[in-house]
Amino acid sequence: MTSPFDSKRSLWSGILFGLGLVAFFDEALFHQLLHWHHFYDRSTTEIGLISDGLFHAFSWFATIGGLFMFADLKRKKTFQRSYWWGGLWLGAGLFQLYDGTIQHKLMRIHQIRYVENVIVYDFVWNVLAIAMVIIGLVVLFRAKLKSPQEKEVSYER
Repeated sequence: MTSPFDSKRSLWSGILFGLGLVAFFDEALFHQLLHWHHFYDRSTTEIGLISDGLFHAFSWFATIGGLFMFADLKRKKTFQRSYWWGGLWLGAGLFQLYDGTIQHKLMRIHQIRYVENVIVYDFVWNVLAIAMVIIGLVVLFRAKLKSPQEKEVSYER
C-alpha cells in the first residue's frame, strides 16, 4: 500500500517554483529595474540583454513547471504542503547561493553590482541564500518528523 501523499513530487514542485521565483525576482529587480548587471556582462550590452531574456525565460519555465506539478498534486489529492514549502525555500536558496558563488565569483559572468566595495553585496547576497537553504531544510526536517512513514508499493495479486 502506498501513502496517500506524494512528498517527493511536492518537494520537487516547491524546488522548481522557488528556483523560478527567485530567478524571476533577480532578473526583474536587479537586471531590469535597477540596471545593476546583466546575466552575461562580459560582452556588449546587446548580448547582455539577450542573456537577460534567456534567463527570464528559464525562470518562467521553472516557475510554470513547478506550478503544473503543484496543480497535478492538488488534482490527485496527493499534495504535501510542508514538503512543498520546504522545497520552495530550498530551491530559492540554492539558486541564490549558486548565483552568488558560481556565477559571480568562479565564472565571473557578472557581479551583483559594479561598485568599489562589492564584498558587502556579496556577503548579504550569500548570507540570505544560506538563510533560505537553512529555512528549507528545517521545514523539510519537521515535515519528515510529522509525516507518517511512507510504505513501499506492494504488488499483491
